[in-house]
Amino acid sequence: MKKWITACFALLILQGCSSGVNLDEHFSLNGEVTDLQAVNQSEEPFHTDEMEDEIWLAAFIFTNCDTVCMPMTYNMSELQDQLDEQDLDYQFVSFSIDPERDTPDVLQSYGEQFEVNFDNWDFVSGYEQEDVELFANRGFLSPAAQLEGSDQFVHSTSLYLMAGDRILEQYEMSVDVPYEEIVEAVELLQDYY
Repeated sequence: MKKWITACFALLILQGCSSGVNLDEHFSLNGEVTDLQAVNQSEEPFHTDEMEDEIWLAAFIFTNCDTVCMPMTYNMSELQDQLDEQDLDYQFVSFSIDPERDTPDVLQSYGEQFEVNFDNWDFVSGYEQEDVELFANRGFLSPAAQLEGSDQFVHSTSLYLMAGDRILEQYEMSVDVPYEEIVEAVELLQDYY
């Protein structure tokens, strides 16, 4: 009987150790991304379903933006360098909220301005304006809409930390970026994935 109790106790300990990170203890959000099909800057298909087993960081931008998008993308490129220095496995996805203007060629040129590494960063469009608005509004609880009488759009300035289809956290990317906090969060998720 004593051996059986010891074996059960050992099994419980091993299960507790192998269960990975309890995401709810470490992150403040628990949203779920909806389905979206797109094309990236290389005209390759992109589908949110393909991110099921990925740690990824998502943002909403548009290349014609005259306010926050350039600083956000610059800050994301700085973050990409820091994550790469730690040899972490992750993917960036920048969703264009102006898919009519942001063709793959335009997105490619935009990313090149910031010297991003396209190996783990997709700039995506190729969907309808209404689709990306619903995607942002419903899944991310984030605004995404064209300003009336303007070629500008309202959108979130956050970077969203994702694990598969789960939205775990959001970080401000236009000013006072918490680089260290984001790197630590991605490191933590490496144990989970």
